[in-house]
Amino acid sequence: MSDDTRSDSTAVDTLQARLKSDLTAAMRSRDEVRTAVLRMALTAVRAEEVSGDAARTLSDDEVMTVLVREAKKRREASEAFAGAGRAEQAERERQELDVLQEYLPEQLGDTELAAIVTEEVAAVAAAGKTGMAAMGQVMKAVRPRIGDRAEGSRIADEVRRQLAAG
Repeated sequence: MSDDTRSDSTAVDTLQARLKSDLTAAMRSRDEVRTAVLRMALTAVRAEEVSGDAARTLSDDEVMTVLVREAKKRREASEAFAGAGRAEQAERERQELDVLQEYLPEQLGDTELAAIVTEEVAAVAAAGKTGMAAMGQVMKAVRPRIGDRAEGSRIADEVRRQLAAG
């Protein structure tokens, strides 16, 4: 057993360590899809760690951001394959997305998202901005409250809908 493996098994409290231990388990159980997805996720995390001026270790929030980005890629690829009539590839992308979603925070429902956006639209309107001109301010206020629990495009669609209606 290498030193890397030992340090990972004692630090399972980090998301990256969980990904590594789950990869080992997936390889042992010969789960081909899970193994491929976890390898891809860890590769994306490593690439993010070495990007920039100096190599660094990512925090759990930064790892989560990488996973959200990878999940978005899978969702978009699945839709593209389905639209092109390539059902087999679309299904593979959906399977990969399902694995990634196990590591992501639970997504906000439409009602919860609408309630948060409504509050922020009202706050921005009270400050004097209304209509589509308030889009940037509302997005800036909503994004930190929602975090990774909703995709940016979903948030933007809801903000647009409410600003156009108001």
